[in-house]
Amino acid sequence: MIEYFAANLWQMWILVAVLCLILELTNGDFYIMCFAIGAAFTAIISAIGIGFYVQLVIFVICSVLCIFFVRPFALKYIHGKHKERLSNADALIGQIGRVSETIVEGGFGRVALDGDDWKAVSSAGSCLEKGEKVRIVGRESIILTVEKA
Repeated sequence: MIEYFAANLWQMWILVAVLCLILELTNGDFYIMCFAIGAAFTAIISAIGIGFYVQLVIFVICSVLCIFFVRPFALKYIHGKHKERLSNADALIGQIGRVSETIVEGGFGRVALDGDDWKAVSSAGSCLEKGEKVRIVGRESIILTVEKA
């Protein structure tokens, strides 16, 4: 059995590459992707029949080179020039929604945005009627602050 694994070590490297790609889906920082690229390259080298220790060295070298050369390119391509990546409710600020329940003067109402219905308050404290378009200008917990668009 050991002889089989020694003769077909490329299969283990392919398995490592696939597992790294699956793990990359959980975080998105492109570090684990670099190990997947290193493992894939090592699988090709392993199929040629090079020794295990040389394969380890090639894996490490390829992974490190990917971290320094491929990862910055991937981050720039995916995230563009934005240093700060907004997510969740912070990404709502600046979007346009529609009042789904009248926002009463000095009180609360509701705003529909991208299929979700959010509790909202007017930034000026004024009344906003149902159906009006509003721009989200801020948020406090799960309550959006809006103004007339």
